[in-house]
Amino acid sequence: MPLPERLARFNRRVTNRIAGLFAGRAPGFSVIIHMGRRSGKTYRTPILTFRDGDGYRIALTYGDGADWVRNILAAGGCDLLTRGRVIHLTDPRVINDPGYRWAPPPVRLALRLVGAPLSLRLTRAGAPEKWP
Repeated sequence: MPLPERLARFNRRVTNRIAGLFAGRAPGFSVIIHMGRRSGKTYRTPILTFRDGDGYRIALTYGDGADWVRNILAAGGCDLLTRGRVIHLTDPRVINDPGYRWAPPPVRLALRLVGAPLSLRLTRAGAPEKWP
């Protein structure tokens, strides 16, 4: 069961603004840069990311219905600002893994507690570029 919508609204209004100050530079904290499906507007969403082979994994604690997830799936990819570099990601796939095998142990425990078995897996497409 994904986290409640009320918490998502709070995070959009408060937590994301604070995280935006350091996300993209601090280890594990990244910014997903994606295009709105209908508006065509560019959005920047701070998230926690995890390396996964040739790509990245993002826990979907609000489920796969979040706007940013739907935007990335519709576009077939996005850009990821991480550690001061921009990486283009493609081939987005929502994966249901109730064992959380991809996650580090502390994250695995937290995801079990909130009951969020879905993650978004994206593949890296090309070399990272330095963020201006």
